[in-house]
Amino acid sequence: MALLPARDRLKSIATLGLPIMGGMLSQSLLNLIDAAMVGSLGSEALAGVGLGSYANFMAVALVMGLGAGVQAMVARRKGAGATSEIAAPLNEGLLIALLLAIPLTLFGWFQADAIIRFLADDPAVVEVGTHYFQWRVLAIAAVGANFAFRGYWNGTHHSGRYLQILVVMHLANIGISYGLIFGRFGLPEMGAEGSGAGTAIAMLIGSALYFAATWRSGRDHGFLRARPRWRDIRAMLRLALPNSLQQFLFATGITTLFWIIAQIGTDELAVAHVLINLALFLILPGVGLGMAATTLVSHSLGQNDQEQAYRWGWDVVRVAGVTLFLLGIPFWLAPHLILGLFTSDPNLIALGEWPLRITGLGMSLDATALVLTQALLGAGASRTVMGVNFGTQWLLFLPCAYVMGPAMGGSLLVVWLLQSVHRCINSLIFAIMWRRRHWARIDI
Repeated sequence: MALLPARDRLKSIATLGLPIMGGMLSQSLLNLIDAAMVGSLGSEALAGVGLGSYANFMAVALVMGLGAGVQAMVARRKGAGATSEIAAPLNEGLLIALLLAIPLTLFGWFQADAIIRFLADDPAVVEVGTHYFQWRVLAIAAVGANFAFRGYWNGTHHSGRYLQILVVMHLANIGISYGLIFGRFGLPEMGAEGSGAGTAIAMLIGSALYFAATWRSGRDHGFLRARPRWRDIRAMLRLALPNSLQQFLFATGITTLFWIIAQIGTDELAVAHVLINLALFLILPGVGLGMAATTLVSHSLGQNDQEQAYRWGWDVVRVAGVTLFLLGIPFWLAPHLILGLFTSDPNLIALGEWPLRITGLGMSLDATALVLTQALLGAGASRTVMGVNFGTQWLLFLPCAYVMGPAMGGSLLVVWLLQSVHRCINSLIFAIMWRRRHWARIDI
């Protein structure tokens, strides 16, 4: 078998996947720039923002599943030729996002201190994390809407539009956050919490841009032309809620991982925030290619071509494996140089050196799970995906990380090695599931 798919199939993957990958990379770069700006304020600020950001990840995870749900249903309608109904899943997704966001925002704002205090004992870390988290939860509705819009544009094979708006949103985030952190451009100096405020404002700007773009070109597809029907809302919930629950469990798992690392030490917690953002620099492009697989698989199933859908899954896995290997080379060749961009503390750099090497070396093995997770979501197998991810993360990885980490006096490196083993197991399970083709018989 060739390393990459045939030229015509590679072109299809690249046409759809590169804009999504670009958007994911821009999101990764944004996270890294935020970490670099906050890192100049000290390890407590870096650790606090890390806790706040992953607590926020738990909150927004409950609306993130709307993106995959909207994308799968939009692509299925496009494949079936139902032009006037293509945007109906977007209408339903936006309504659900608003209804979910209201209680999540209120709970997050008023319980922020209790949530962050549960995760860390250091008063300085708790103070930073609480204020950062409060700013971020104000944008939960915008995050849900943005994921729904992203699903629509990706599902209609216009991922370039999604990328254009995402880049504008991220540039705004960098400028506003920088101004609020350091008191530039006439903005108040807010310190680390300014990063959270800047991100929240940028998310709201992104929602406004997505709405304007979709209003201009999505009306023929039914955007806001009819009130969502309860039957269609239930169908969207059946598809999106298991994925949202999976995202919530994953986000809760990441936050639990931060809690486990916090038991090892504050320095380990600070460098773990940088390491996870660097890992996302590799993971998110893989997820982006997986989202391309979501559309390609759903479109093929909409045309009743199961064999084509099966081939698309493996073809995208091959492209993702090569891409992640190339992106990971600097991580295992020059970890000191990369970590030095985020902190000048030699102790933090030493703590993160080998975990970063492991991240760069092992990410290609994660490509199968990253892509086939999204491909299975495109086929409608969201409950199965949730079950596998829950089992491997909560029943295997996290208990082992706690026992072999703080309970037995293990280091950050031990926890990172276990995480790599967990990812390899996930890839093996999803590969077996894809080969069995049970997903091809799911109706959405």
